[in-house]
Amino acid sequence: EGNSNNKYYIREQKELEENMSLFQSFNINTSALTAQRFRMDVISENVANVTTTRTEDGTPYTRKIVTFREKEVTPFSKVLSNTQEAFLGNGVKVSRVSEDRDSEYIMKYDPSHPDADENGYVSYPNVNIITEMTNMIDASRSYEANLTAFETSKAIAMKGLELGK
Repeated sequence: EGNSNNKYYIREQKELEENMSLFQSFNINTSALTAQRFRMDVISENVANVTTTRTEDGTPYTRKIVTFREKEVTPFSKVLSNTQEAFLGNGVKVSRVSEDRDSEYIMKYDPSHPDADENGYVSYPNVNIITEMTNMIDASRSYEANLTAFETSKAIAMKGLELGK
């Protein structure tokens, strides 16, 4: 009887691990969807402010950059991952939004502009539309890839439920 209980325990543990990895894939995909959506929002803000020559502090708008990092493992996840042999991913999160201080403002000669300096030059934001659109395409494709992965995980779960009928 001890051997049959052991087999039952091993089967139950395997089912638990499979369910956890399925839900883990949902969590990873949704964290990536949220992060990429936020990135697209920041890129949209950059594009919308491409001609903003004066912000509240009197300077031109400064391009913003989103940085991602892996989600930290929660204490429960650490315990769980230590009991499993397989690696469980944690997903992604936005670690910070910073201003792009590496690229210069764009100087254009327009002496009639109210924000022109004494030489007639206006400082425009350091936003390059081509760069922003390239980043938007990248974020959009990453969003689509994670959505596809989520849908695939969902289809696997649904098939599993159908098998249980």
